[in-house]
Amino acid sequence: MAHIRLENVGLDVPLYVQRHSDVSGWGQVLRRAAFSRPERRLATLLDDISFEAADGDRIAVLGQNGAGKSTLLQILTGAYRPTRGRVQVTGSRQALMNINLGFNGEATVVENVLLRCSSMGIRLAEIRRNVPEILDFAGLESKASHRLKTLSSGQRMRLGFSISTAFQNDVMIMDEWLSTGDAAFLERAGERLTSRVGGAEIVVIATHSIRMARAVCNRAILLEGGQVKAAGSLSRVIGVYRERTRRQNTQIALAKAS
Repeated sequence: MAHIRLENVGLDVPLYVQRHSDVSGWGQVLRRAAFSRPERRLATLLDDISFEAADGDRIAVLGQNGAGKSTLLQILTGAYRPTRGRVQVTGSRQALMNINLGFNGEATVVENVLLRCSSMGIRLAEIRRNVPEILDFAGLESKASHRLKTLSSGQRMRLGFSISTAFQNDVMIMDEWLSTGDAAFLERAGERLTSRVGGAEIVVIATHSIRMARAVCNRAILLEGGQVKAAGSLSRVIGVYRERTRRQNTQIALAKAS
């Protein structure tokens, strides 16, 4: 049975910033760039995040840009290790985020399929059995022996999507739905995503779309400034999200007016 548990998770990352000072000319700008040492600071991206997910949970991660949604997904995929707290994920997991990640432009299309699938923890024999289907879904059978760098951006995106969704996983972690390729491919992509979501035990999706959240999810988490501001049933969290967004927009409008 798939299971996710986060206990008081926090993530701090170092930032290097240049001290601000007034300059009167290009000479001073160049001297500052050459001799002024940047200052190291720690930025908290996530703070005290706790939640659990079990079989049947479809969780929408809501929040404005910069709230920490994608960072939380990276914690769940294992790409980031938390500075504090504990993360436990049981079951096979697959991230549908940056689907071009890990590609090698100098390798052939087939070689990239082997590399990406191997990095996903799939056995070589199973990868080889699925190569024809992966290429067929992406419409790249005729490009199998071509170097990846010769493909268009749309072809690379189709290949990345085809690889990322070729295998059913227990836990699906997604950063919005994908919208790439022509109409025919988008229709097939939507059908495959629906199938993979239905077959997964747990789904976690970061989204701005209330409509999407309602179509897919039964629970939600609202992030703001890297902290959980609401969690629970989808309808309740959406209500909190809308109210906080309305207040923020009102404050911005009043600040501009003054």
